[in-house]
Amino acid sequence: MISVEDYDFIIAFDTSDPNARDAELKEHPYQAAKTFLNLLSHVSRDQTIQYILIMIDDMLQEDCSRVELFREHSSRKHESLWGPFLNLLNRQDGFIMNMTSRIIAKLACWSHDLMEKTDLQFYLTWLKDQLKLSFEALQDTSLHAGIDQGNGMDKEANELRELQNPVNISYFILFVHTHSNNEYIQSVARCLQMMLRIDEYRFAFVSVDGISTLLSVLTGRVNFQVQYQLIFCIWVLTFNPLLAEKMNKFSVIPILADILSDSVKEKVTRIILAVFRNLIEKVEDGQVAKEHCIAMVQCKVLKQLSILGQRKFDDEDITNDIDFLNDKLQASVQDLSSFDEYSTEVKSGRLEWSPVHKSGKFWRENASRLNEKNYELLRILVHLLETSKDPLVLSVASFDVGEYVRHYPRGKHIIEQLGGKQRVMQLLGHEDPNVRYEALLAVQKLMVHNWEYLGKQLEKEQTGTSGASGMKPGTQVPAKA
Repeated sequence: MISVEDYDFIIAFDTSDPNARDAELKEHPYQAAKTFLNLLSHVSRDQTIQYILIMIDDMLQEDCSRVELFREHSSRKHESLWGPFLNLLNRQDGFIMNMTSRIIAKLACWSHDLMEKTDLQFYLTWLKDQLKLSFEALQDTSLHAGIDQGNGMDKEANELRELQNPVNISYFILFVHTHSNNEYIQSVARCLQMMLRIDEYRFAFVSVDGISTLLSVLTGRVNFQVQYQLIFCIWVLTFNPLLAEKMNKFSVIPILADILSDSVKEKVTRIILAVFRNLIEKVEDGQVAKEHCIAMVQCKVLKQLSILGQRKFDDEDITNDIDFLNDKLQASVQDLSSFDEYSTEVKSGRLEWSPVHKSGKFWRENASRLNEKNYELLRILVHLLETSKDPLVLSVASFDVGEYVRHYPRGKHIIEQLGGKQRVMQLLGHEDPNVRYEALLAVQKLMVHNWEYLGKQLEKEQTGTSGASGMKPGTQVPAKA
């Protein structure tokens, strides 16, 4: 089945002595890549492929520079380096898929050349889908609650250092293989941790809707190790200023604030604080940084910082981040205008009966500002009316639509154009009585505004102050409001 030279190399290389393996690679540097790729192409038995993949993985972990052996071999033969490995991602055996994924991540991250665009997109899409499938499997079996959260992975004191100086984890992979219900979710997350440290790979991951997948898993019930790994992925993404500016459009701050309030693990606390710091420090637009600060304040992060400040941490980074965030958030509270507060709350999607909503002064002064940026805030309110399942959010959004119409002359026309009137009327039949009540008030404001506008027009005509010559009392006036 295999050539004599492939056989001779495997016999010499398959030894527990690392010095002997190193000597064999130095004597036949390109034979290793040639032999391993030949075997992966010609052997079909799962158990044999598993063994070959472990040998490749151990070989790369012993020396990161060995990835170039595969790269140079492919270049010499004018063949794709990624083809043989990407094909294995379609195998049914979970161990083969995930060990292959780890090898691809190492080849992509440790090589001098970046992974090509098409292959990169395929691989990142596979990781994203695998993460989602693994999470769904955990939810279906409900076994995640019993996962031992004290596994060896918790010993990682510095994740970044470990990624730069890899250690042998084949035994960990084998352990996961024996626990099929876990579906390799930690292994997939580990690959993402490696890939997203490279800036070019970050944008590719965002383009396949990767951030939404990370957050959808984080909002579910997963153990602290998976939380840490996925938040680590978000952390490295925020080192890019453009991504840091856009991150909270995915509701990163509210989701991480919830995890921070519940977390009992220092490593999870540390990485969340690091993300929050980047969302303020790395963004180049001062207004966006300000919005991030306000969002953190509204998500009760200041309260959590106060609680954390009373604890003693061995890690100085945690203490420094707490001090940094405290200073920034306290400053943002002092500079906070009522409209800034309202705008950030609407963008977060977490509406509640904060004082600004019920302030008549606020609506008189700021109703017209909801038209800014092509009706950005109004569009968000209408979207919440359409998609939210939270009765509180629906109640507050209905109230705000009504107040906008009441205080802005052309408000009804704009709300109708954005589809808000239809959404509010649909809520008249909502199961929650509070939602029905606020929707009814909003509809009344929509209707009353019509009559007020029409009455004013008729009054102007009758007193001759309308400026329109030849108009007779009782002439019909188009009601545009």
